[in-house]
Amino acid sequence: MKVGTFRHNGERIVGEVNEAEGVVVPFDLPRAEAEQGVICLIGRDEMPARKATVPLADVTVEAPIPRPARNIFCVGKNYHEHAHEFANSGFDSSAAKGAVPENPIIFSKVPETVIATGEPILIDSAVSEAIDYEAELAVIIGKPGRGISKDDAFDHVWGYTIVNDVTARDLQGRFSQWLIGKSQDTFCPMGPWAVTHDELDIADTAIRCDVNGETRQNSNTGLLIFDIPTIIETISAGVTLQPGDVIATGTPAGVGIGSNPPKYLREGDVVTVEIDGIGTLKNECRRHG
Repeated sequence: MKVGTFRHNGERIVGEVNEAEGVVVPFDLPRAEAEQGVICLIGRDEMPARKATVPLADVTVEAPIPRPARNIFCVGKNYHEHAHEFANSGFDSSAAKGAVPENPIIFSKVPETVIATGEPILIDSAVSEAIDYEAELAVIIGKPGRGISKDDAFDHVWGYTIVNDVTARDLQGRFSQWLIGKSQDTFCPMGPWAVTHDELDIADTAIRCDVNGETRQNSNTGLLIFDIPTIIETISAGVTLQPGDVIATGTPAGVGIGSNPPKYLREGDVVTVEIDGIGTLKNECRRHG
């Protein structure tokens, strides 16, 4: 099932998306539950009743989880070719340990970075002029757990969405910890929708990114160095995962820093991230202020 979070007539609604027909079918939810976004659907034995169909043209698309309850978990250097391009960039504080990590590199982005498809990525030249894109598949956790084994990991996955892990490369290189460079305002476009776990074959799903129509990234989630069960096992070893947690699984090769000279994002650039079976996340870059 494909679901999304929207604004309609001044209220937040959550509904099932039918892109072929260009409609959303809202769930009949109390306002307080709908304010949570799609995570209000997690843990239910059955889906809520539906309300009257609404054309997608009549709603404003929001991020599936407009404000995660806590930081977004992220995995660094999780495709072989990207691990090498980043290690060679001069901005990788972990490169001394080798291009390809022996264990997952886990960092986070603050919840306030999240924006929806169609909202602008803000570039503040007073802070950074080295803004990069990173197309990523994101996991949405549906069942709490600590010490989750790889064999049980998918029992804890509710669904998936798309994340663009926008990064200030100069800030990432300046500090040994990546939080500041990853957590600038608007640096986590998410969406446009979420899909339930049964909808996606993550062992063979295409992931692409283009900037102004030029293909920059073109890969497959089956090429992850550390697969989703390994990532969940790693994070949950001492950290209790909660329903609604989001885990961005890493980006393939083709990011701006991998080009010579680097292809950083500029005002007016349009970044489009597409993952088969989920949808298309599209954001324009605008100058901050």
